[in-house]
Amino acid sequence: MIAAVVGVGLIGGSLALSLKEKGVANWIIGVDYNQENLAKAQELKIIDEGSTLEDALERSQLVVLAIPVDALLQTLTSILDKVKPHHVIMDVGSTKQKLLQLVAGHPQRGRFVAAHPMAGTEYSGPEAAVRNLFQQKTMVLCDVKNSDEDALELVETMVDKLNMRIVYMNAEEHDLHTAYVSHISHITSFALALTVLKKEKEQGRIFELASGGFESTVRLAKSSPDMWVPIFKHNRNNVLDVLEEHINQLEQMKQLLQAEDYDTFYKLIQKSNKIRKILK
Repeated sequence: MIAAVVGVGLIGGSLALSLKEKGVANWIIGVDYNQENLAKAQELKIIDEGSTLEDALERSQLVVLAIPVDALLQTLTSILDKVKPHHVIMDVGSTKQKLLQLVAGHPQRGRFVAAHPMAGTEYSGPEAAVRNLFQQKTMVLCDVKNSDEDALELVETMVDKLNMRIVYMNAEEHDLHTAYVSHISHITSFALALTVLKKEKEQGRIFELASGGFESTVRLAKSSPDMWVPIFKHNRNNVLDVLEEHINQLEQMKQLLQAEDYDTFYKLIQKSNKIRKILK
């Protein structure tokens, strides 16, 4: 099978590597508006060739859209306008409601499978592509009842070959839960990085003293704004909801420190430790 990957950065590039290595596709066409990224992806043997979207659509069966949410919203309808009965179009975006509302009435909606791999790193670009990034991770498939049976089956088979777990959700459910477990982590990391940069004037001290705990907490602040601003924009209400609760928790901790109420602070941390039962 020939597969096309549109957007050859971290997720698209990693997926291109996995599709080839796991035998899902025997030829990968890369598409990217950034010609340097396309050349780099070919140089790194992430893709077999670079081409245009029109050519990729003409020659591929599976087309993976690994581009920012804003770009997805701008291009998905026009891509569906061009699909043929053998095509399967799949996205890997982090928000789903607006995207699926956009294509809800499209005559080729059935050829589209909305997916979100719960995997990634803080890096971007073709150089960030990682072999086996998706191993034992979760792939969320959204509103699958609106995808054609054969299109869904192809994606499910692909996910199985990548050794991923599948979770099925509707778009609203997906956007809500990703705000809780993914989007809040990133916005918190950005804020923490800004806090440290504001308060710690000596950059050398940050480098010398930053230990594993700080590094692991703030590493997501290295993530690309090109990817994350559209996510916050299109999942705004859910992110605001979880952000408000997060600020409440921080305010509570601040008040306990101000009151020197260390017994209650102890109990609060004990309560937070219950996350161990979920994340082992």
